[in-house]
Amino acid sequence: MIKQTLGAAALAAAVFALPAQAVEFNAVQADKTQIAFTYKQMNVPVDGKFRTSAASIAFDPAKPQAARASLEIDLASIDAGSQEANDEVASKLWFNTKAFPKATFVSNSVKALGNNRFEVTGKLSIKGKTLDATAPFTFKQEGTNGVFDGAFVLKRADYAIGEGMWADFGTVANEIQIKFHVVAAAAAAAKK
Repeated sequence: MIKQTLGAAALAAAVFALPAQAVEFNAVQADKTQIAFTYKQMNVPVDGKFRTSAASIAFDPAKPQAARASLEIDLASIDAGSQEANDEVASKLWFNTKAFPKATFVSNSVKALGNNRFEVTGKLSIKGKTLDATAPFTFKQEGTNGVFDGAFVLKRADYAIGEGMWADFGTVANEIQIKFHVVAAAAAAAKK
């Protein structure tokens, strides 16, 4: 009996000593992914979202430095609370969606911050202007899915969003908080 117990313990120790298999989350689930924003208009917080976006992720939590991410947002899919607001934001003074229909982000680095917190840095392009952007995010695994939640502050003046009479930050604040919630299945789960 003692030999069997020691044998089972040795087998268990050997199994748990094997390196964990890498899991890459790379099949973005568009129906569970959301890009939202909050800004202040006349010092009152206003929430909105984009109905259409496409994301690409390759993320292994054991190797975050090798991660890649890209995001494309259809700016005309904005939901700013009313059709009038949506039409205004699509106009030339705001996003000018006829000339610049998409906003894009392409990562160039991801670093671990500890406790399932990370930071992604890359290039954010809006309205023909491309600037560096950094966003902290958290990662958690839920079954075969990886869930990425993060937020960062965008300064609309940096991208000429809200020109002319809308350039006054007393009416619409310069800072817009962008929030993202992305769900991606693990590579093996995506093949099933």
